[in-house]
Amino acid sequence: MEAVAASKMRKAQNQVLATRPYAKKAQEVLSYIARLNTTEGDLDALINERAEVKRVGILLVTADRGLAGGFNANVMRTTAQFIRKQRAAGKEVEVITVGRKGRDWLMRYDPVVRAEFMGLGDAPTTNDIAPITRILIDDYQSGRFDQVYAIYTDFVNTLVQQPVVQKLLPVEPAEPSVAMAPDYIFEPSPAAVLTQVIIGFTEVQVLQAVYESSASEHSARMVAMRNATEAANDLVDDLTLRYNKARQEGITRELMDIIGGSVAGE
Repeated sequence: MEAVAASKMRKAQNQVLATRPYAKKAQEVLSYIARLNTTEGDLDALINERAEVKRVGILLVTADRGLAGGFNANVMRTTAQFIRKQRAAGKEVEVITVGRKGRDWLMRYDPVVRAEFMGLGDAPTTNDIAPITRILIDDYQSGRFDQVYAIYTDFVNTLVQQPVVQKLLPVEPAEPSVAMAPDYIFEPSPAAVLTQVIIGFTEVQVLQAVYESSASEHSARMVAMRNATEAANDLVDDLTLRYNKARQEGITRELMDIIGGSVAGE
C-alpha cells in the first residue's frame, strides 16, 4: 500500500503543482472583478456581500477511503469547529460533500448534507466538477445560501498537509492597494462576459481544492503506511526476541532437569 500510495502521490503532486499557478491567477482575476463598478443582473449577486447572512453552504472535500493517518480526521475537525462557530452566530449550515468519509461522518453526527459526490477518482476533470459548482452557484443565487465556503486539505509538502477554509461566494474584492487595470471594455455586455468568467473561475477554485486534497491524501497515506510498516517490523523484532528468550529458557530448564537427573542417579 505504501508503494501504491507513493506512485499515486507523485502523479497527484505533479498535477496540483501544475494547476496551482492558474488557480491562483484565476482567484486574482475574480478579486479584480469584484472591485468593478459596472455590474448588473446576476453578477451583483455573485460579488456583493448579502446584508444579512442567515444560511451558509460548505463544500467539504475528504477522501473516499481511510488508512491515511489523520488526513480525514483533521479536515473533519476543522469543519466541526467552523460549523459550531457559524451556529453560535445564529446561522444555518448545509454541507455539500466530496468524498465518502466526510459524508459518512456528517450522516452519523449531524445530517446537514445538501448533496454528496463520491468516486471522482485520482484525476477529476472539469466535467466531474461542473455539477458541484452548479449546485453551489445555483443555491447561492437562489438565496438558499448567503455565503459559500470550501473546506479542504491544502498540500504543503509530503509531510505537511494543512486543512484550510476558503470563501468561494460572494467573491472577495481585491484590496484597494492592489493595482489593477484602470478600465475594462466588455463585449457584448459586462453581465454576459463576467457571469461566465465568475462561474468558470469558481469551477477552477473547486477543481483546485479537489486536486490539493488528492495530493494531500496520497501523501498522508504513504507516510501512514510507512509508519505502519516500521511499527509492524518493530513489533516482529520484539516478538521474535521474546520468542527466542522463551525458547532459550525452555532449553535451559530441560538441560538442568537432565543434569539434575544424572547427578541424582549417581
